[in-house]
Amino acid sequence: MSYVPSNNILEKYAKVLVNFALDSGKGIKPDDVIYLHSPLSALPLYRTLRKVIIDSGGHIISNLSDDMSGGARYFYENATDEQLNGFLEKYARGLVDQVDHRIALISNYDIHELDGVNPRRILTSQKAMKPLMKWFDEKENSGRYTWTLALYATQSQAKEADLSLKEYWQQIIHACYLDYEDPLEQWRKASDEITRVSTKLTSLKIEELHMKGNDVDLHVRLGPDREWLGGSGRNIPSFEIFTSPDWRGTDGWIRFNQPWYSYGSVVKGIELHFKEGRVTSASAKQNEKLLKEMLTTDEGASQLGEYSLTDKRLSRIDKFMANTLFDENIGGPFGNTHIAVGKSYHDTFSGNVRNVSAKTLEKLGFNESAVHNDLISTSDRVVTAILPGGERRIIYKNGQFEV
Repeated sequence: MSYVPSNNILEKYAKVLVNFALDSGKGIKPDDVIYLHSPLSALPLYRTLRKVIIDSGGHIISNLSDDMSGGARYFYENATDEQLNGFLEKYARGLVDQVDHRIALISNYDIHELDGVNPRRILTSQKAMKPLMKWFDEKENSGRYTWTLALYATQSQAKEADLSLKEYWQQIIHACYLDYEDPLEQWRKASDEITRVSTKLTSLKIEELHMKGNDVDLHVRLGPDREWLGGSGRNIPSFEIFTSPDWRGTDGWIRFNQPWYSYGSVVKGIELHFKEGRVTSASAKQNEKLLKEMLTTDEGASQLGEYSLTDKRLSRIDKFMANTLFDENIGGPFGNTHIAVGKSYHDTFSGNVRNVSAKTLEKLGFNESAVHNDLISTSDRVVTAILPGGERRIIYKNGQFEV
């Protein structure tokens, strides 16, 4: 019989998402409207989330999609160009206006459903959703919208990670503090430490980072008016500390020892070379075509949107999960680095992002793109910060922060 976590675990999980992750660690308020997006394969958690939202006084807009019938593959293989580029503007505008928060569950009934599908067709459909992303970003920047992501494990996902389904769920339970009587208390403690480190990094006013190791020699210019963030409830679990640098100041190369799962496929053995901010050379040992298609989605798809580090002492994830949400937060002997090519996070602007214009963000080097793709490395490396006046200070080595 397939493993399903207990009702007690699912309820704890749902309470973490509803009463901690949303509203930046504060949880929802009565009469808040929550957009609940879930695949059918995550139905047990979806049902529990509905109960917890109702008990917390919220209103629900549901989007329950069918990932168990091969529908996504059929769409991408058979949709017309008009359907691929279709955007229901009136519905999307109304949705953005109505909701206060969004919970999106990640689940894959068949992690390889889209293997062999033309990646250009998938990316075309994603690009069509760019106005929706922009409207949600604007609402988030104004302080009127928050979101979180969470994973519901399936047999296909567990098999990909070479774990039994029960072992896979044990990683989720452990990583999300669901093995504690009060997971919310543990998340608040973790968030406090993440905030301490991110505040310290911001106070250093770092001008540039140099990441050096056997798999990397990369310079990243942060640019002015940046801050480091983490621990806000966006993504459960999340132990990373990140910022969005000035994309124009990225030079060097990096190799990623973790596979990239996206668009229903897996890409392995990725290596990127940057010059003056843009990827000038990209290779992969598996599915290189998909990698190169992604990097040409639009002008910003080959430029840096995020730089992130995870301290091994904080993360409770110690196994490969074949899922970006978990793998970009893995601990292990050297923590992890992940960078994202594509869209920047505007909330890493250190001023009042509610009042900053798109033109100002562009001038500061915040990248714009229809995509945001996280690429992960767990290899050993040292990160040195170049501070004002030229002082050099190691901020990360042996998988942990030195601040």
